[in-house]
Amino acid sequence: MKFLKFIRYQNLLLIAGTQSIIHFVFLKALSIPAALSTLSFCILLLASLLIAAAGYIINDINDVAIDRINKPDKAFIPRFYSEATAYNYYFILNIAGVALGFFLSYKIGESGFTTVFVLISALLYTYASFLKKVTLIGNLIVSLIVASSILVVIIFDLLPLLDRYSYELANPIAVLRDYAIFAFLLNFLREIIKDVEDVNGDRNYGVKSLAIIMGRERTSKVCSILAVVYIFLLIYYIYVYLYTNTITAGYLLFGICAPLLYFAIKAWSAENIKDFSRLSVLLKIIMLLGILSLLVLTLSLKYAG
Repeated sequence: MKFLKFIRYQNLLLIAGTQSIIHFVFLKALSIPAALSTLSFCILLLASLLIAAAGYIINDINDVAIDRINKPDKAFIPRFYSEATAYNYYFILNIAGVALGFFLSYKIGESGFTTVFVLISALLYTYASFLKKVTLIGNLIVSLIVASSILVVIIFDLLPLLDRYSYELANPIAVLRDYAIFAFLLNFLREIIKDVEDVNGDRNYGVKSLAIIMGRERTSKVCSILAVVYIFLLIYYIYVYLYTNTITAGYLLFGICAPLLYFAIKAWSAENIKDFSRLSVLLKIIMLLGILSLLVLTLSLKYAG
């Protein structure tokens, strides 16, 4: 269990759930053409999880000094694992994940797709090593990596069939693209909130986060405003694309917009670390609800059909 916590098994379950819902529910239930067999998809899923787990480990390795200040009782290095042991785990998981990605790419006849796994692995390493110290750049990079858990399914499951099924795949690709964009936006907001939580340790080790540059109070106001902007973007999306799908529209309004509004109100007046920790958890719940909305969308479309 200790190792599972080390590799952030809750986050890995979220990745696994997201990709599985897309492949087995959204694509299969709606009879949308998909390139990957069940076995090939499981290889994709395992490669994604291994690379993500390696990313969490390299992040912990580079955050040893910062974690001594921010979370001394929760740090895994060197409390449970030496730095050398952590590096070994990182290399094993990372190499295994990239190797599976290479194998899958050649298996489906798309050797160029191997670049995806190398790029994600490289981004995770560079983020943990130095990009996280650059104002907003680190937040943008890690949010892009989170969105890639959706994008990678589009690349492997849909793009190989695009020439044969361009008309049938246009809407599914657009829907999943929009989910990836919203996952990016929500995670970007959560990364800023997490930076506010970690401001004490970050300040001592040269991290130039928005919270350090602007201060906690102003940053919390920025997060509140961003949440309101996201709400209006989602309402616009519902109005333009989902006005005839009352079930999904209602779910998004009450399951996503309402919690985001609550977040915006609480973020405006947040003051201490506990407040920001609760806000971070709330955003994680909203992200989970966002993924579950794909289930609602699938069921509503299947029922309508």
